[in-house]
Amino acid sequence: MFHKILVLGATGNVGQPLVQALLSKGEQVKAASRTGKPIAGAEGVIFDYARPDTFSAAFEGVDRAYVMLPTGYVNQKELLLPVIQAAAQRHVKVVFQSAFGAEVDDSTPYRQVEIALQNSGTPYVILRPNWFSDNFHTFWRAGIKHGQITLPAADGKSSFIDVRDIADCAAAALTTERFDGEAFNLTGPEAISYGQAAQLLSEAIDKPVVYTPIDDKAFIGMLISSGVSNDYARFMAAIFYTVREGWAEAVTDHVQILTGKAPRSLGTYARDHSHALC
Repeated sequence: MFHKILVLGATGNVGQPLVQALLSKGEQVKAASRTGKPIAGAEGVIFDYARPDTFSAAFEGVDRAYVMLPTGYVNQKELLLPVIQAAAQRHVKVVFQSAFGAEVDDSTPYRQVEIALQNSGTPYVILRPNWFSDNFHTFWRAGIKHGQITLPAADGKSSFIDVRDIADCAAAALTTERFDGEAFNLTGPEAISYGQAAQLLSEAIDKPVVYTPIDDKAFIGMLISSGVSNDYARFMAAIFYTVREGWAEAVTDHVQILTGKAPRSLGTYARDHSHALC
């Protein structure tokens, strides 16, 4: 009987705190990345979604896996379905990081991956996190350093979720069978606009930050000029439609259900990451 957990994207925003959360629970972890470098306390293994020849070594000796696709890809179905198939063939339980609202439309790539997982016969848990709080110090940091958040969100609100809470939810789903066969929509404790977010960030870093709404065309141009591919820039613009329409403002208690504790607020995130936002 295997007792080891494979974490895909182990060096990423969710992967890093997830590996540490699992190690703190006494679990054996395989940390998968393109380089295969080990993370303190975890075994390193090479994994590349575009190279199915790396799958076998990654899945060897594991009975559970955290499956997610890093940012930058628009071909989610093409890359994720072979991973789900590889896990199911080995009867490896999958905790899958999908996308908030995926269940609304069966034709979307993430929902089709969810359906494939549900029909695969392997144990699973689906996690659908909303917009990450951590986007502010990753994607939007350059603007914040100049006192600006410039996005096509209009006045729409989002229930931003801290990646530490996503990691804690994933760790809970991976270390018990209690949530198997279920899907959870992960949110923070409240829905706020980007204007309100800018105010919270201003207070955390003691520096004015202003939110300026723009249209999709300007946003796409801004991303492309910063080195983002045309396809991914258009994808990012498209998903802000859900924010403008109010679909990202739902608040759930699913973090509490999975972890036994309330999710962190955006204000808490901003104070904890003030050094990374400056």
